[in-house]
Amino acid sequence: MNASEKTCLVVFSGGQDSTTCLHWALRSFAKVEAIFFDYGQRHASELQAAQTIAARLQVPLRVFNLDFFRELGGNALVDSTVAIAPVPETGLPNTFVPGRNLIFLTYAASYAFTRGIRDLVTGVCQTDYSGYPDCRDATLKSLERALGLGLEYDEGGLVIHTPLMFMTKAESVAWARELGALDSLAYSHTCYEGDYPPCGKCPACILRKKGFAEAGLEDPLEARARGVE
Repeated sequence: MNASEKTCLVVFSGGQDSTTCLHWALRSFAKVEAIFFDYGQRHASELQAAQTIAARLQVPLRVFNLDFFRELGGNALVDSTVAIAPVPETGLPNTFVPGRNLIFLTYAASYAFTRGIRDLVTGVCQTDYSGYPDCRDATLKSLERALGLGLEYDEGGLVIHTPLMFMTKAESVAWARELGALDSLAYSHTCYEGDYPPCGKCPACILRKKGFAEAGLEDPLEARARGVE
């Protein structure tokens, strides 16, 4: 069975990368479902963005709560008392949530198993990955094998698709335009501070702005914030 005859599950945050991947999935698979994890992030903007985009694209969205990360604490994404720091030249940024993508994909694989889905899609990328080790290709390939074995799939029976893995932000922006994703990106959320309009100063905003600038395109989110639809 090829991809055009199968269902996939997109791990969807409502952010720039997962929105682009959602549009890719809609072109690539017969049916698309999405899953969002409320893990105690410092704002509700991600969930609002995910719900808005999923509704606009008529993609079923399932929301799961993961209180573990909130209880774990110790990083700026789940603890609002920790100021978001610039990405350091060496070492992990203080926005790194230990094992977040590993746990998200493990939960997603468990949910997909109950739905008879063998294809997962995630927007992780090691080219512009903000220093997060759980976004690297080797990490995801290892996890794919471990989950396939743990859920007793046949060889190649569980696939974690990472369409953006080797793209720069500028390349992913250009690809989003090709996929017709720019309208959805107007409703996406990236800002670590949860601001709308985006703060423009946090590492996530800086990376997003750099990508659109290098791609020679205006960010549709900024255009919407100015009232330009």
